[in-house]
Amino acid sequence: MVQGMKRRVCWFGALLVLLTSTASFAQPRWQDPAIVEQVFYLVAMHNEYSSNEQRIRKWRQPVKIYLDHQVGDVELHTDLARMQIEHLALLTNHSITLVADKAEANVIWQFTRQSKWEASVKEMMGEASVKHVRDAMCMANFAINSRSELVRANIIIPVDQARDHGKLLACVVEEVTQILGLPNDSDQAYPSIFNDHSPEDVLSPLDALLLKLLYHPSVKAGMTKAQVAPVIQELLMQFMFDDTYNTIVKELNQGELHQLMGYQ
Repeated sequence: MVQGMKRRVCWFGALLVLLTSTASFAQPRWQDPAIVEQVFYLVAMHNEYSSNEQRIRKWRQPVKIYLDHQVGDVELHTDLARMQIEHLALLTNHSITLVADKAEANVIWQFTRQSKWEASVKEMMGEASVKHVRDAMCMANFAINSRSELVRANIIIPVDQARDHGKLLACVVEEVTQILGLPNDSDQAYPSIFNDHSPEDVLSPLDALLLKLLYHPSVKAGMTKAQVAPVIQELLMQFMFDDTYNTIVKELNQGELHQLMGYQ
């Protein structure tokens, strides 16, 4: 069984090289399976403030988000959150919804102001997270159980700070996407919301592919890189033949935020 799996991985690897080597210079980076695979490991299996490699982390239970409005513009902030949440649910085929009762939620999403930013981080994320406040525009964290399943998360956006830097939309999109199990930033992810040097404020095709990989039923919480690698390689091969690469842009442009930003 192990030898059969090894032969299968080698076959997929060889075929990926064969299929992508002649076209890699002509196609966008997000259409190169080798690049998507590498970025997946960097974004899904590492943390922003730690270099240690992690296991796959994802939600098994429905994600229920409570919005804690500490500032005005409640309708605007609710609409931005709702649009991104609905789009993520579509791309992942996972239940992600807003709830009106805080006690029912497993994600607390706070819209606050810069003057309360540090206090909110300390209260919701702990003392250890406060040291990252000065380097961050907005923050999120999550907790896992013994099976590496995500069980709860927090998001904090100091609205005035984000707006002053033109990053309110980027904060909304990036933080709620990261708590799904894609917590790391990487310069190799481009174009992507997971790259501080990328101009994206909304999900890119690469981001959508990462979400589809992570929430495919064959990718399990708790998998190590060695365990998940053959699965990712097989899925990327499948994406090449089932037209996922060609339909991903259409799926992205179905999102209300993309439409508001002028994507067609």
